[in-house]
Amino acid sequence: MKKTNVFFDLRDFLILWGSQSVSTLGTAMTNFALIVWVYGQKGTASSITLLSVFSFLPSILFCFIAGTVADRWDKKRIMLTADLIAAVGTVTVLMLYLTSTLQIRHLYIINFLLSFMNAFQNPASYVATSLLVPKEHYVRVSGLHALSGSIVTILAPAFGSAVLSFGGLETVLMIDSATFLVAFFILFLFIKIPKIIRKGKEKKESFVQSCRVGIDFLRKHSVLLRIILFFAFVNLIAKMGGYGMLPALVLGRTGNDQVALGMVEAAVGIGTLVGSIFVTLMKPAQNRVKVIFFTCGISFLLGDVGQSLTHSLPLWIAEALTSNVPMAFFEREPNRCHVLQRSNRNARTWFFHER
Repeated sequence: MKKTNVFFDLRDFLILWGSQSVSTLGTAMTNFALIVWVYGQKGTASSITLLSVFSFLPSILFCFIAGTVADRWDKKRIMLTADLIAAVGTVTVLMLYLTSTLQIRHLYIINFLLSFMNAFQNPASYVATSLLVPKEHYVRVSGLHALSGSIVTILAPAFGSAVLSFGGLETVLMIDSATFLVAFFILFLFIKIPKIIRKGKEKKESFVQSCRVGIDFLRKHSVLLRIILFFAFVNLIAKMGGYGMLPALVLGRTGNDQVALGMVEAAVGIGTLVGSIFVTLMKPAQNRVKVIFFTCGISFLLGDVGQSLTHSLPLWIAEALTSNVPMAFFEREPNRCHVLQRSNRNARTWFFHER
């Protein structure tokens, strides 16, 4: 009976989580296929790195504005609009490819626009999850998000490589478009996100004032600000290596072998999954600062440094797996800051979006 209650309490979330995970898998397959396509066109690391920059930069630049919009506007409409624009972007790439007019600069522009929409969708999704899920299930839901993320990281390169080999880039884009439609219609037809109940005496703030609330909150809580800046820097370095340089390194040293790249990227997901299991079974460390710095150092040493010095596929796979196991410990300790989400809604939205 207790299990039934859990599934009943999480019914709407599980439907939303499942559909969004399928859509995320389709997007990850497209990202993998486009990296292979871009490298095949240019054969340079800079082209892939720029693709990553345009994919992440808008989400960082517009995070404060996006957090405020997510707090003030209807969460479901924001998510639906972002899904729809993402689908239009994928279809646009498909049409350009089918007409043999697709160029790398088109991908830069489209990725910039999609990243801009993700800046609004991500905080809206986080807030929507908090509204759909009872507080006693927050930990369980966090575990489900980690699980789906690891599975997508494992499956996307495998599926993407297989579909790309047998059906070409157009088939990958068609599958991605279909997953967008599934996520869109499930959210539109079956998910009802509760409204945030505002207190009657709560003073209405202007849009600019709402943006400043998050900034003022971080100024008063300098420790949280330093944590955010530290992890923002670490994430920047990790994105530059894992998303910008690793694909070019593997493809360049294997003669554009997309299967090899798929195996290395799948190993990243397996390492994350194994690390998450260890984190779940082990007790939290007493000295969290040491854990954060130690696991971060080990991960960068095995991943970025180790992979750059080797030319063997088995070693790349082993280093990708082992370097991502400690990252689960690295990410767990800052996630314990989730209690701060009760302190300020704008700062909460921005903090989780940045992570």
